Amino acid sequence: MMRTFKIWTYKEGDIPLMHNGPMKYIYSIEGDFIEEMERKGNPMVATHPDEAHAFFIPISITKIVYFLHTPAESIGFFERMQAIVEDYIGVIAQRYPYWNRSNGADHFFVSCHDWGPFVSRGNPKLFENFIRVLCNANSSEGFIPSRDVSMTEINTPVDNIPIMSNGQSPYNRSVLAFFAGGNHGVVRENLFQHWGNKEDNDIQVYSYLPKGKNYTELLGQSKYCLCPSGYEVASSRVTEAIYHGCVPVIIKDHYVLPYSDVLDWSQFSVQVPVNKIQDLKRILEEIPYSKYIEMQKRVIQVQRHFSVNIPAKPYDVLHMILHSVWLRRLNVLLRHVPN
Repeated sequence: MMRTFKIWTYKEGDIPLMHNGPMKYIYSIEGDFIEEMERKGNPMVATHPDEAHAFFIPISITKIVYFLHTPAESIGFFERMQAIVEDYIGVIAQRYPYWNRSNGADHFFVSCHDWGPFVSRGNPKLFENFIRVLCNANSSEGFIPSRDVSMTEINTPVDNIPIMSNGQSPYNRSVLAFFAGGNHGVVRENLFQHWGNKEDNDIQVYSYLPKGKNYTELLGQSKYCLCPSGYEVASSRVTEAIYHGCVPVIIKDHYVLPYSDVLDWSQFSVQVPVNKIQDLKRILEEIPYSKYIEMQKRVIQVQRHFSVNIPAKPYDVLHMILHSVWLRRLNVLLRHVPN
């Protein structure tokens, strides 16, 4: 892929809504990807659009929300957001032949914001073939795995890129399962109802950590890290678990797991249906210890596929995203469009 796949990033549009994205906190992968695609020296960047196999639309939904959304303007904001993206597509479709020759099937954008999927709802015909790279990959809300790409949400610290840590040895992890986070959304409400603030040292579920407990240390001390949906299916909990050598427990309905074209998540994670939350402890305790050890070993092995590097390095998360786009681009048949 790295030797042959070429991507053209459109130059139209201005900062801050285009060619710029968040580099910190939970939507940071959006900005990291935009920066990588506009980085000089990137071997996958096409020098001319005619040599490109795919076309990147460098719009940041997070920046649109940040700069244009106010509580007073909530009514009608989705339509306004949709119009910005549609206007951009109208410009490039008029100036170049590439969108029209494939009806947008070799074009893609990247959005980690929860509202990213809503961009295409206002005009489904226009976006029928368009590749959406989304953190909020919910198949019940229109995400199509054969066309769209699921990518991981990564909570990047203010002063650095995320750091990997193997945590405690799998033989020394004293906590069976751990979660700390806001009690919002139906899934988390269910989780807190059954396991929140219980006198159970095996399943530790907190909305706020008790004094003296450290979030990062608990990730590294736990065998399993619970990754429930919040308001949406996207969450940085999965990557945080992987970064600390903790086997993720996916508690989400309709979530399309990232990079599942090439990663077999059953080998390094546990998936628990939302309606089985009350059985969580039994489910985890019934996993043979030998199987847990093998899954934890594979978590360490896949860490490199979730790591962030600027510039990107082979097999890291940015290349995993590009590989997913490349696989979907392979199915696109182009037709000649006269100038």
